Amino acid sequence: MPQVPDTPTPLKKALTTPLLYFFILGDVLGAGVYVLVGQVAADSGGAVWVPLVVALCLALLTAASYAELVTAYPRAGGASHYATLAYGPFAGFLAGFCMLAAGIVSVAALARGFAGDYLTEFVTLPVVLVVIVFLAALALLNARGIRESTRANVVATVIEVSGLLLVIGLGFWIVLRGDGDLGRLTQLGTDSHGPAAAVLSGAVLAYYSFVGFETSVNVAEETRNPRRSYPRALFGALITAGAVYALVGAAAAAAVPTDRLVSSSGPLLEVVREAGGVPTELFGAVALVAVANGALLTGIMSSRLAYGMARDGLLPGFLTRVLPGRRTPWAAIAATTALSLLLALTGDVATLASTLVLLLLVVFFLVNTAALVLRHRDTTARPDHFRAPTVVPILGAASCVALATQIEREVWLRGLIVLAVGAVCGTVAATRLRRRA
Repeated sequence: MPQVPDTPTPLKKALTTPLLYFFILGDVLGAGVYVLVGQVAADSGGAVWVPLVVALCLALLTAASYAELVTAYPRAGGASHYATLAYGPFAGFLAGFCMLAAGIVSVAALARGFAGDYLTEFVTLPVVLVVIVFLAALALLNARGIRESTRANVVATVIEVSGLLLVIGLGFWIVLRGDGDLGRLTQLGTDSHGPAAAVLSGAVLAYYSFVGFETSVNVAEETRNPRRSYPRALFGALITAGAVYALVGAAAAAAVPTDRLVSSSGPLLEVVREAGGVPTELFGAVALVAVANGALLTGIMSSRLAYGMARDGLLPGFLTRVLPGRRTPWAAIAATTALSLLLALTGDVATLASTLVLLLLVVFFLVNTAALVLRHRDTTARPDHFRAPTVVPILGAASCVALATQIEREVWLRGLIVLAVGAVCGTVAATRLRRRA
């Protein structure tokens, strides 16, 4: 493995608190929310908002650990860097590998999704052509600069949120005109799940809707005054997303019978149909924006993570190369985009995508425990950083274990294969670093 430069070119500090807030909000409010409500209703019943609120609370626990670590160590690399500081290069590589695997597969899946049914509402094009052009455009925007990428994200996020606010408004209009049923909002449980089991089962699916906040860690080094900006942007974006999700879930459940939500692949579209007066094509366009925005932000995360891991000596050193003028990590952008393109064009990524939550739970467990380890051992952290109460990272780690127990065995088997590959590569990386030391 090539020697990592001692002083690689620093990344440009261009993100303000509002831009970071929209970055996180745009990544959390991704394409998944447009299909999530029906899946959660299948597990929880009509009270869809309950598991969504529970999932928000669980996500905030891990978010607090991220806020502590980011403000103490504002460097690209995120979870990989924190795990390396706390446990050494093997754990650091494993955390980074899980994040990279999840991110690269996510971008590939979103590229395939962009080329699918939503696009055919407007035009029919070869899937291969759409995927290539889509990923190339995202890579170019990513390489142009973090400021340009996040400004595009602001516009896309406004469109996504506007679509969700429209659903909320239409749902409550249906109730006001007497066609809805508020009683469904208290129906918790299904034929196969009692109330408690319904909440836990639904929370696993709902937790996926909050995934995305962790990607912002990898742009901390490009944030102005991250100690002040990051906690405000992170908690503000998560709470905003949680409020939007809960209102969307309540509006959909009250406006549309639960069985219709469960059977529909586009449950929010059922609200639009029930309300009438709004073109259904509108949601085709909004969904395309949501998919593209999610892919852009995940691509930014993957490239910055690869850059940070390379700088820590966990990936080949050429990935630390940046554009002289733009100071964006072009080598990492090219490598991660190429892998996403390969997956999107040559294989079915559905089986890998299903392991996303499990891989991220491994990462979140490492982050929560790293926060506890580093606060008592490391003396290099900034003294003015954000610090969560001790019980918060403990509960965050416990929540990861609890949610992992609810994941199906088939997903565990696939996830263990990915983890095994990461463990082998991590052992090689850690051995090489020890020989260099």
